[in-house]
Amino acid sequence: MTDSNLPQGRDSLTEDLLWRGLIQDSTGPDELRALLDGPSATFYVGFDPTAPSLHVGNLMQVVTARRLQRAGHRPLLLVGGATGQIGDPKESAERSLNSPEVVAGWVQRIRDQLAPFVTYTGDNAAQMVNNLDWTGQMSVVEFLRDVGKHFPVNKMLAREVVRARLESGISYTEFSYQLLQANDFFELHRRHGCRLQYGGSDQWGNITAGVDYVRRRGAGPVQAFTTPLVTKSDGTKFGKSETGAIWLDPEMTSPYAFYQFWLNADDRDVTRYLRYFSFRSREELEELEKATAERPQARTAQRALAEELTALVHGEREVTQAVAASQALFGRGALDELAPETLRAALTEAGLVRLDELPDVAGLLKESGLVPSMKEARRVIAEGGAYVNNTRVTEGDATVSPADLLHGRYLVLRRGKRSFAGVELRK
Repeated sequence: MTDSNLPQGRDSLTEDLLWRGLIQDSTGPDELRALLDGPSATFYVGFDPTAPSLHVGNLMQVVTARRLQRAGHRPLLLVGGATGQIGDPKESAERSLNSPEVVAGWVQRIRDQLAPFVTYTGDNAAQMVNNLDWTGQMSVVEFLRDVGKHFPVNKMLAREVVRARLESGISYTEFSYQLLQANDFFELHRRHGCRLQYGGSDQWGNITAGVDYVRRRGAGPVQAFTTPLVTKSDGTKFGKSETGAIWLDPEMTSPYAFYQFWLNADDRDVTRYLRYFSFRSREELEELEKATAERPQARTAQRALAEELTALVHGEREVTQAVAASQALFGRGALDELAPETLRAALTEAGLVRLDELPDVAGLLKESGLVPSMKEARRVIAEGGAYVNNTRVTEGDATVSPADLLHGRYLVLRRGKRSFAGVELRK
């Protein structure tokens, strides 16, 4: 299995990863290059179930696993049923521990979520693994004797996140997380011949501890690298919006909101995001970078990014619906052709108010927040700037009827060309 999207005859996998900015830290660069550019090797990447869904911050690791498999390597996708019960230390405070039952439910949800991104057939077929399978079988004495004795406490104390917590306090539970993750690498090497681990750059301490532990146990050699943490140019956290995290689960973040997140990417960020997440060739990405530099207002790169990633995560149908909704809300498409879940998601993003009964159009404009007062609402209507379901309203006392409701419950209100809101009639 090879990746037809890798630049053929010019870039190796390593060169492609470096050009995309996907390798930040690594163990021996020459050894890593030999492994990545050599015959098929087994690698692993881990996901801790600390929530019921992955979010776009995890997408870097998901996409990179897909990229490595398409280049011929074999993925082990680890969802941490054991480490998810402990939690990697945070710099700010102790984590709240979730019950084993909750974690087990999240493990299954995340495994299901990861499944479509890789292939489970062929010589480099992917495999799901759970570190509870080996960690859960160990006694406390076995863990301390077989794992703990290989970890100098002075090195563990030197880890940045641990140092940050020494004054406020850190429990032995979180302090021991590094040992659990390091043991995962050893077990995967022993059980599956795993020779490579990667993760986000905030995991570098844990990852190198695993490389060192495998060596101390007389196994290996093994290699590792980290991908950069994805940030925004304005300094805000990647994957956050006004309403919170952007989740991969469509029940937690609608496909429309997911599409809009990427469509609204800052011009300063979008070319970097394309290199990280897109499977387009270097030539295609360079053309998109050029288009952004020359005509940023066209948002060509943002549309390409939004469409590719929405299709990857949610499927082509949701891309079609998201594009149609974006056009229809601004009067360039038919609102009644949108699926009810897409319409509701779009209106929720814009601002959706729920009413028990429908006032006149002026009242709808005020209730929706598009205007501050009834006087202003009537002025907007008189000047021809008010629309209901993309139809201009010109009468100050105009009303709507149940027949006007889209899918029997929604109205799309618009003031001018770009300000719109939604109304949902409670039933």
